[in-house]
Amino acid sequence: MSQHIEISRIFDAPRELVYRAFTDPDQLAQWFGPVGCSVSRDSIEIDARVGGHLRFVMTAPDMRNPVDATFTEVVENELLAAEMEAVGVPGVAGPLRVHLRLEFHHEGSGKTRLELRQGPFGTGQLGADTRSGWESSFTKLDGLL
Repeated sequence: MSQHIEISRIFDAPRELVYRAFTDPDQLAQWFGPVGCSVSRDSIEIDARVGGHLRFVMTAPDMRNPVDATFTEVVENELLAAEMEAVGVPGVAGPLRVHLRLEFHHEGSGKTRLELRQGPFGTGQLGADTRSGWESSFTKLDGLL
């Protein structure tokens, strides 16, 4: 059974700043990855346009997780969608291929609502682990914003 995760999160920052945190390599290196994981700045390449790519390596003491994504939809400050492939995902034999969609919505009073949809995941546990990873990352992003 395929499973997608959906997360809706309000950030106390304007939409342009939240979007930039996803597209600026210097900022992405500061927050991306759940607590205990990191992404080194020199592993990040971002070309935020249709057909462009996002590449990075997420590491933890017992994990090395290269990610390679190709953007399928890009609307500056509004939308990022990509087909992603990750290698080294714990519990996954071979590469994990998923679709990621990030929508950035203006919420008024300088706030942004991020709508995330990602999947399909082959198992409910992998989806649950991915959800908790994003939520942990977003706590780090709150601190950056």
